[in-house]
Amino acid sequence: MARTWLVVLGVALGGAALPASPAAAHNSLTGSVPKDGARVASAPKQIELRFLATPDPSAIKITVAGPDGVPASGGEPTISGKRVSVPFTPGPAGEYTVAYQVASADGHQASGKVTFTLTTGAATATPSADAPPTTVPPTSPAAEPTSAPTADATSSASLEPAASRSADDGGAGLWWAIGAVVVLGALGGGLLLRRRSARRG
Repeated sequence: MARTWLVVLGVALGGAALPASPAAAHNSLTGSVPKDGARVASAPKQIELRFLATPDPSAIKITVAGPDGVPASGGEPTISGKRVSVPFTPGPAGEYTVAYQVASADGHQASGKVTFTLTTGAATATPSADAPPTTVPPTSPAAEPTSAPTADATSSASLEPAASRSADDGGAGLWWAIGAVVVLGALGGGLLLRRRSARRG
């Protein structure tokens, strides 16, 4: 009778242990860095996920997205035992979501997500103080006014008409002098003729 109870107890214990083997083969998340729901001021260089069992490297997928769904993962995940790390590329302050999908030894898929809040956004590049200022090309100078005629040009321009006028005036005076001589000669001849006629009479 005692042996019968021992056999029954052994069968019962064995039956209870059988369902536990497949369950133990299923993988699940045991922790993360940063922790789920954490608020961090300094952005980590990478995000680490810790699993119950070693994930299958050929069946693992991890994505990281920042505010507005902008990707924030800087490379492929790396596996070290039961830990999986993925490079983190921080962006603006806000909530970041780490979504994962891994396979357990029996092929069962385990998936989920971890969220954390980055309170200080990544620094944006500012213009260097040593950068040369932007130069504005000089505008083309206005056309210079036409230069005034030089003194020589003015004097030559004013002298030429004066010379021509002097030549004209000299020619007219010469003709007047000749006419006066002719008139005087005629008058003188007439007087001489009169005197001779008076003497003869």
